[in-house]
Order: sequence, then structure tokens, then C-alpha cells
Amino acid sequence: MPTDLDLVTITDPISPASEAYRTLRLNLQYASLDAPLHTLLITSASPEEGKSTTLANLAVTMAQAEQRIIMVDCDLRRPHLHELFRQHNDVGLTTMMLEDEALSDPPLLETPVPGLRLLASGPLPPRPADLLGSQRMERVLERLTAEADMVLLDAPPLMTVTDAVVLATKVDGVLLVVSAGTTKREHAQRAVERLRKVNAHLVGSVLNNAPVDATLHGYYR
Repeated sequence: MPTDLDLVTITDPISPASEAYRTLRLNLQYASLDAPLHTLLITSASPEEGKSTTLANLAVTMAQAEQRIIMVDCDLRRPHLHELFRQHNDVGLTTMMLEDEALSDPPLLETPVPGLRLLASGPLPPRPADLLGSQRMERVLERLTAEADMVLLDAPPLMTVTDAVVLATKVDGVLLVVSAGTTKREHAQRAVERLRKVNAHLVGSVLNNAPVDATLHGYYR
């Protein structure tokens, strides 16, 4: 398995950070006992808060637990998942949206992690929100859920464009990523309000970049 990927759950699987992602995985499982999640949207309030990295590491831990996972890069403005996994972005979600053949046979990319596949964004469209809000997107999700135990969708920040709000109405749950020392309180509050206005199912939030307790860090070494 390559070790040059910028993913701590691959490069340092026994680190506190990797354990935190596994805890997140377990928390999501317990939070969805009554209503299992098959599609989960991961977004943030503002840019540069770590949503894509959070999604990728969470996906790795889910696949390591022998689940079939598909990551979908729905950030059709600044896609990043293909870069994290050193993949091309020639075809992907937008290809499925436009071509019936791709809808029948999704252009999924294999990753170094067994059971984990990626649907890159594909060529970027002129009006992403219109594409993501279409009935065709619902068909794409139906097709992907038929091939996976969980579909994780990466969406643009809530405070910048409407894409994530549109997608939030089409998935089983939403996970909000915030960054310690970076995310403004009012931005996080407004992001939650936007989700509530469309009756999105907010399953929880993830705090990135929180200080690590040195007394606990030594246990993993």
C-alpha cells in the first residue's frame, strides 16, 4: 500500500488522530441505530476547515471495518478528493449526470484501501447547484447506494454557495466540520440554521485541529 498519501489513517494508523477517526465512525454507527445512514454529506461552514480530509480519513476507517464505501466529490468548484488519493479527474460525477452509459456503469476509481472507491467530480460544470439539485442527481445516488454500504459526499462550504444546502435534502444525514481557532462561531451557527431551514438531518459535527493532550499521546507510543 502506498505511504505517500496525505492521510493519517493510512500513514500512521495507530496515532491519536487515526483513533479519533475510528471513534467518529463508531459514533456515527450508534447515532444511526434507529435510522441507518446510507448516504452522508460532509461539509463545513467556511473554506479551509478540513472537510475533504475528514471525509477521506473517515472513509478509510469505514473501509477498514470491512464496509463497502464510495466517496463522491460533489465539490464541483474546488474538488480535492482525487488529489488526496493521487487519482485523475477526467471523469466522475458530472459524467454520470450527463451520460446514461456512465450512470449504468459508474466510473469509480479504486484506492489503495480495499473496499474503498472514489467517484471524482469529473469536468467542472458552469452551474453546479442546478446540476446537484436535479432529479438526475437522485438517480446517481440510487445507483451508487446499490453498490455500497455507505456513500460519503463531499460538498462545498455552506456559507459560500448553495450546493451543500441543495444536496442536504437528498441524503440521509449531514456531518458538519468545524476547525478550532478558525471557524467563526456566527458562521457555524448560520450554517446550522441553513440546514435546519431545509429540514436536513444534521447528525453531528466534527472539531478539527483541536489541541492534543500530551499525557494521552504517549499511550499510543
